[in-house]
Amino acid sequence: MFLAGLKASLDQIVQVQAHLSASLAVVMAVVGIGAAWVPGVWHVLWPVSTMAHEGAHAVVGSAMGRKITGMEIKLDGGATAHEGEAGTLFRLPVTLAGYLGPSAFGIGAAELIRHGHIVAVLWIGLLCVLMVLYLARKSFGVVLVIAAAVALLLVLGAGSLGTQVLTAYAVTWFLLGSGLRVLGIRRADSVDAGKLKEMTGLPPGFWLPIWLAGVVAALLFGATLLI
Repeated sequence: MFLAGLKASLDQIVQVQAHLSASLAVVMAVVGIGAAWVPGVWHVLWPVSTMAHEGAHAVVGSAMGRKITGMEIKLDGGATAHEGEAGTLFRLPVTLAGYLGPSAFGIGAAELIRHGHIVAVLWIGLLCVLMVLYLARKSFGVVLVIAAAVALLLVLGAGSLGTQVLTAYAVTWFLLGSGLRVLGIRRADSVDAGKLKEMTGLPPGFWLPIWLAGVVAALLFGATLLI
C-alpha cells in the first residue's frame, strides 16, 4: 500500500495540481511561518533550516568548481567542508550564501507551486535531503537528516494528494520564514559574520542588514507567488 502510494505520488510530478485558494494559502502561511516562531516547534524544525543553510554553502561552492567533502548538521547549527584551500574570492560568496539559503530554496519551491508542480516540491525536497544525508553520513546529526527524509517519505507514500499539497505549501512558507527567525537568533554574532569580518575587515554587524534585506525580500516575493 505504501509503495503504491509512493508510485502514485511519483506520477504526480509531471502533472499539474490545483492551487490552494487564497484564504487557505494564507492559513498555510500562518502555519508555516508560525512554526518558525513557536519555541517548541521551532526547536524540532530548526535542523530543516540548518540543512537549507548548509545546502546553500554547498550549492554555491559546487557552482564555483569545488568538491563538497562533508557536511555536519546539528540541532543549532552546522558546517560544510570544501576540498582544498580557498581564497577570499571563493570563500566570500560561499559564506554569504548561507543565511540566504532557506529563503532561496523557499523561492524555488514557491515558483514550482506557482506553476502547479506542487507535489514536485516534496520530491525535490526529498532528493535534497538524501544528498545532505550522503554528505553528513559521518556526522552525529545524521539522525536529524534521516528523520526529515522519513517524514517526507511518509507524506509521499501514505498521504493523500490534498495532504501533500498542504505539506508543500507549509514547507515552502516555513523556508521563507525561517531565515528571518534564524537571523533574529544569531544577530551579528554568527560564525559566518565572523568569517566575513576576517575576509573583508568589515564588522559582523555590517552583514546582518544585508541578510535581513534578502530574507524579507524573499518572503514578500514568495507571498506574491503563493497567494
